[in-house]
Amino acid sequence: MRIPENPLRDLLPSRSLVAALLSLSFVACGETEWEGGAQDALASQESELASVRVRLMAANITSGNAQSYDQGHGTRLFQGTDPDVVMIQEFNYGDNSASAIRQFVNTAFGSSFYYYREGGAQIPNGIISRWPIIASGEWDDPSVDNRDFAYARIDVPGPKDLWVVSVHLLTANASTRNTEAASLVSRIKANIPTGDYLAIGGDFNTDSRSESCFSTFSQVVVTSSPYPADRNGNTNTNAARAKPYDHVLVDSDLRAYQTATVIGSSSFANGLVLDSRVYSPLSEISPAQSGDSGATNMQHMAIIKDFLIPGDSSVTGLSVSAPNGGESWAGGSSQAITWTASGVTNVKVEYTLNGSTWTTLTSSVSASTGRYTWTVPSSATASARVRVSDASNASLSDTSDAAFTITSGGGGGTGTVFINEVLVNEAGSDVNGEFVELVNPGSAAVSLSGWTLSDSASVRHTFASGTTLAAGASLVVFGGASGIPSGVAQAVAASTGTLGLSNSSEIVTVKNSAGTVVDTATLSSAVCGTDGVSANRSPDGSSGGSFVLHTSLSGTASSPGKKANGASF
Repeated sequence: MRIPENPLRDLLPSRSLVAALLSLSFVACGETEWEGGAQDALASQESELASVRVRLMAANITSGNAQSYDQGHGTRLFQGTDPDVVMIQEFNYGDNSASAIRQFVNTAFGSSFYYYREGGAQIPNGIISRWPIIASGEWDDPSVDNRDFAYARIDVPGPKDLWVVSVHLLTANASTRNTEAASLVSRIKANIPTGDYLAIGGDFNTDSRSESCFSTFSQVVVTSSPYPADRNGNTNTNAARAKPYDHVLVDSDLRAYQTATVIGSSSFANGLVLDSRVYSPLSEISPAQSGDSGATNMQHMAIIKDFLIPGDSSVTGLSVSAPNGGESWAGGSSQAITWTASGVTNVKVEYTLNGSTWTTLTSSVSASTGRYTWTVPSSATASARVRVSDASNASLSDTSDAAFTITSGGGGGTGTVFINEVLVNEAGSDVNGEFVELVNPGSAAVSLSGWTLSDSASVRHTFASGTTLAAGASLVVFGGASGIPSGVAQAVAASTGTLGLSNSSEIVTVKNSAGTVVDTATLSSAVCGTDGVSANRSPDGSSGGSFVLHTSLSGTASSPGKKANGASF
């Protein structure tokens, strides 16, 4: 069910463009990362913008009988309060096609807003944002099967990104909700940088603020008072206004910037519980109507909190992020040269094998792509570096901070690595039998030294120095040494002692020694839930193939280290 990338990501404007547009909008309204490389690459011009108001909203405000926003009550509440980022629950509209969801977002927020909606869920969670969503996906909720935790990394103005998680906890009991909270906190600790902003928002279904889940959540966000309230000072959010069902909880970094929520001439010091039945004057949240919050099956009130965060600096600069020194790349292998850029339209990419003679890879490529795929030359060297420069201004450039190594590619050719087969649901209960099969269909060996293999929670295996994957061969990583079957020639046990794959759905990622993603396998519940049957590329051995049950390709349940038909690679 997890969808790791936002389909709009390649269409997103640059951070500098967003900042410029925000600057213009603030003037009109009267409003008074990505980690890069060396700072010496940042050049010339720098001017601070004013603080930026960010309005966060948690909203399970569907109405009618279909747990959807078709009835229009929730849409009017969104329109009347103008949130910037919404952690939305029961994210259904129309036939739930991409065009229907886009229509809803356009109507409720505007055509320039971005969104992420988890896939395959009956009542999906999602995120809607005024600013670009640069990464998104979902983490498994261990206690429920019709939705998961949806997350997004948002390129808000300023030096930090904002991570938001949309949650919809179960009504079952407080113990179950605490189990869900513990699972989510574990995911957050494993995946979200502590230096970025974090918000968890949504429908917690909590009966009181003393439930144990708040103590669990307090490991990553602030759960203490003061709390948002409606016009009458009521902080509860269920339909009867007697229980605190809904919340926007932020980490201490973001909490430091909380400010009053101001709508029209009204100000709510600690944030707003939005109940149109008691809001006055109602004209301040037009086109919302008085009865919208009391509509049939409107079981929750939305929560709003505002923050004033530091804005961007207007910076022109370039920074090489990979290779940035210390990597070992095999000659003939395909590698990604990556960089960050601001205020630059096109870049020139070069490399050197000796530190003095430079070879041009491309004289002009769009800076916004942030990457160039390079077939590494087969000349062995320990003195290689890469340089990226402004195609129209050679004085603005950045070079790898230190040299990296190119190993012999075995006589030329190109090597590539991709995930071909994954056994998520091991036979029986021996998790040592879980495995991930990597294949190199190329014509040159690939050095895997320092590469990592991760599931959606954490890094599970780091390849030892000197590990190579020969051309036309496979390598299989098993959960434990006891799980490696006899006859599998090239196999290793996970360096952490487990692969820890999830039987409901999973994301497996391979990264090279520079931390660049080489391949990702997104595995749905359909290929994860059958005991002992692996998920295999179809066609077998094709890096672009989709994952299907192994039994649909042959009569066997799996084929670690071999082709699906049992033949050797």
